[in-house]
Amino acid sequence: MAARKSGDATGHHLQGYAAALGAVLLWTGFVLVSRMGGRTALTGWDIVALRMGVAALVLLPFSLRLPVRTWIDPRLWTLALVGGLASQILVYSGFKYAPAAHGGILFSGMQPFLIPLMAWVLLGSRPERGRLSALVPIAAGVLCLAIPLASAGGEHADVLLGDLLLLGSGIAWACYSVLARIWGYDVWLLTRFMAVAGCAAYLPVYLALLPKGMDSAPLSAILLQGLYQGLGASIVAMALFLRAVALIGPERTGVMTTFVPVLSGLAAVPLLDEPLTPSLLAGLVLVSVGALLATRPVRQPGHAAPGA
Repeated sequence: MAARKSGDATGHHLQGYAAALGAVLLWTGFVLVSRMGGRTALTGWDIVALRMGVAALVLLPFSLRLPVRTWIDPRLWTLALVGGLASQILVYSGFKYAPAAHGGILFSGMQPFLIPLMAWVLLGSRPERGRLSALVPIAAGVLCLAIPLASAGGEHADVLLGDLLLLGSGIAWACYSVLARIWGYDVWLLTRFMAVAGCAAYLPVYLALLPKGMDSAPLSAILLQGLYQGLGASIVAMALFLRAVALIGPERTGVMTTFVPVLSGLAAVPLLDEPLTPSLLAGLVLVSVGALLATRPVRQPGHAAPGA
């Protein structure tokens, strides 16, 4: 009986790590595919429309029986507008100008820093002392990215604009993460609402007012962005992440997600022919180290850390 339980536990752990790895690869792909879309005639507005349209089509059948009060909940609309619209518009617009590695640092890698910062700003919740050690390598990594841009003057003004948009997207996503955690909504509910309600709010404005580039973009690029962003990044990655958290816990899952910045930066070299300078590599490594420190369990006085 003990051997059977041990075998079941091992199997669950393997499934959990496999699910976490799948989520990491999909989120790494999100950075790369978003940058690919930024290199085409597609605008950031186009990619948001493709993502929301595909996700809404897939999730609409699962949303028809939601209570009427769900659709008039101001907190859910706040989350949809901040995490679903603002963050996406900024990130896809940012990838029109900035390389994939910059997105890995400023969007993915900065989350362990931005989330406690936004919790402090929005809720007055000071970060635990044990988390503060993560800020040093993250700050150093961002400086490795910023100093070469600053020293180049106006030569890289477009890249700097892209970086600011990516950082703004990261801030919006951190605000969403903090509010979603505090308000306590079910993740499956949030996934459905953000897709369907966000699509209903955004598409009419997009169709009537916003600049479009789909007529000039190849069909392959449109399909890639719609399917990957609408299915892979919006739905499958989240399902894998939740599965991993259920099987191996949030700490171990969080540790694995810290590899997204480095993986995206390295993969962009052969896949997108983007340069990997020593300062950029140092920034990727430092931000990943900081993210790793930020996700480790904090040892409380008088208590052993989990797993000890």
